[in-house]
Amino acid sequence: MKKTTLQITGMHCASCVTLVNKALTKKEGVVEANVNLSTAKATITHEKLVTENELINIIKNSGYGVETEISFNHEKKEIQNLKKLFFISLVFAIPSLIIGMIFMWLKITVPYSDYILWVLATPVQFIVGWRFYKGAWSALKNKTANMDTLIVMGTSAAYTFSIYTTMFNPTIGQYFETSTILITLVVMGKLLESIAKGNTSNAIKKLMNLSPKTATVLRGEKEIKIKIDNVKINDIILVRPGERIPVDGKIIQGQSFVDESMITGESMPIEKKRNDKIIGGTINETGSFTFKVTRIGENTTLAQIIRIVEEAQTRKAPIQRFADKVSAYFVPVILLISFLTFLTWNIFGENFSFALMTSISVLVIACPCALGLATPTAIMVGTGKGARNGILIKGGDALETAHKTKFVVLDKTGTITKGQPEVTDLIPFQKLSKNDVLQLAASIEQLSEHPIARTIVKKAKKKKLKLFKPKKFQAIQGKGVKAIINGKQYFLGNINDDNEQIQNLEKQGKTVISLLQNKKVLGIISVADSVKDTSKQAVQEMQKLGITVYMMTGDNEQTAKTITKQVGIKHFFAKVMPKGKSDHVKKLQEKGIVMMVGDGINDAPALAQADIGIAMGSGTDVAMETGNIVIMKNDLLDVVKAIKLSKQTMAKIKQNMFWALLYNVLGIPLAAGIIYPFTGVLLSPIIAGGAMALSSVSVVTNSLLLRYKKL
Repeated sequence: MKKTTLQITGMHCASCVTLVNKALTKKEGVVEANVNLSTAKATITHEKLVTENELINIIKNSGYGVETEISFNHEKKEIQNLKKLFFISLVFAIPSLIIGMIFMWLKITVPYSDYILWVLATPVQFIVGWRFYKGAWSALKNKTANMDTLIVMGTSAAYTFSIYTTMFNPTIGQYFETSTILITLVVMGKLLESIAKGNTSNAIKKLMNLSPKTATVLRGEKEIKIKIDNVKINDIILVRPGERIPVDGKIIQGQSFVDESMITGESMPIEKKRNDKIIGGTINETGSFTFKVTRIGENTTLAQIIRIVEEAQTRKAPIQRFADKVSAYFVPVILLISFLTFLTWNIFGENFSFALMTSISVLVIACPCALGLATPTAIMVGTGKGARNGILIKGGDALETAHKTKFVVLDKTGTITKGQPEVTDLIPFQKLSKNDVLQLAASIEQLSEHPIARTIVKKAKKKKLKLFKPKKFQAIQGKGVKAIINGKQYFLGNINDDNEQIQNLEKQGKTVISLLQNKKVLGIISVADSVKDTSKQAVQEMQKLGITVYMMTGDNEQTAKTITKQVGIKHFFAKVMPKGKSDHVKKLQEKGIVMMVGDGINDAPALAQADIGIAMGSGTDVAMETGNIVIMKNDLLDVVKAIKLSKQTMAKIKQNMFWALLYNVLGIPLAAGIIYPFTGVLLSPIIAGGAMALSSVSVVTNSLLLRYKKL
């Protein structure tokens, strides 16, 4: 299978999306097509036999333009084009409004006014309005109808009827200014909508601008500035204070603090030193350093984030299917209502022009743009907001499902805990200090490769303790190590002792090792994978949201009990093998929607099985590929934020759909003149056109308000 993404130009409404989608999925070999109105993109999953050119031709034959290079330039071009069309139409619409309406109300007579208005209306109808004729013709060729069909039928009816009255029956009155102002209002609405839609993609634009254009590469002793595209794996790059890091790599010399906020959402700069990983696009703040390039081009973290966000904004949320179904039948139904409106007013004795104007009002007010924009604009803003906070949501489906979560299953190591053992307790005996015990233990352990040994040595180095050189070092399998230091023999390891302090530490799930000299205990050191600072708060926040939290670990029951007690989790699965993790998730799914949070390769099957898989960003590439959501900051509080973001986004989608549907439910009967017999109030086509334009803008604006919601 292959995936192709194409930029589409000329789409105006939900009906355009349906038209392109139908045309693409009709093609044999096309498995799925996701066409997004907000991003103006189509992501097509197809067999390798189907070529990109074939897909392009299908879209072009549907009446739309295609660009193979994905960028945001199409937005600028569209806005510039609409601005030009709007100002052209405004030049003709203003005098049309003055002569055709204001002077008429003021009873000022202008000689040959009908012919002047005809001249003013013609360029607007056929030059500015040409895009609508083109779209309507494409829809007709594909045996369907869209927003362009409604605009063309409404304005053409007013324009044609006005020609007839001007030439053959001037006493009836013309409606040239109606068609002129209608097209002007529609173009203005499209312009405002495009500007607002452009703001919904601000987050991804900012991400794309993070990557610098050049890098300073060290070649021998020379510093050479080269284009970012020419950087290769294993190149050595110099980064000075204030510079943006060009690509991913590992520091080989120097240290600094790096601002990773735009990538991970972490507000505080992170200290980076030798062997630490750095991310391209982040900002070096204080010191200079050199690093070896590990990832370039599409493989960098920044490029992967951009790809994830772009794909998420293209993929549809399940709720979008409702809007798509409505849009498929919407325009034909409106055409029928418009015709019945015209017929009804003729039957009930109103004049021809009255019947025509009411039917035009129905056509104009009912454009399904707002409905088509309701979901994708909210998804774009939601995924963009997530990316700015270090929460990468891979699709609208994940964003829609997350807030329905009933159970959250948390992996222990690296998710609830830090994933790295630490010295937690130092208890000295025999008049020694804590530092004395640590110094002796680290001196012995510096020759060992055991993880606990490395943890003790790391602690001693952090405290800047001078280590002694051990002699006759010997590892005793399953028990510990021994060595001679300063002429005295020491043993470090597990001992069978009824010591109450040792037993208490072991009950807490800690690994306890004792330092002995001639069977005398000199001190106790306990090592544990400690709980992250925010884990307890995150669990409490999830529980407040009505979610039942489980912990899953391969560790023994005692360790599991200790950790769950520390963070306030009531349910856990202990001694679970990697395959068993997905089985536990499957059982919970029988009771409700399950979210799995993990960071390792052994979590990948469970992440895939869960309704929502969340991969911690510090984890493996496999876990990040499998998860529906990726947490870049490796903080469980961001899982809570992802759930809240899902809730906020879905609320916006429902609000948008409610207003879009309510607008049509109320607007169409008003335009058809349902209250006219009782109140004498009639919705003119011009007011209908203005209302239609504002409905789309209001939906996009409502989606943009999501950016200011607190997570």
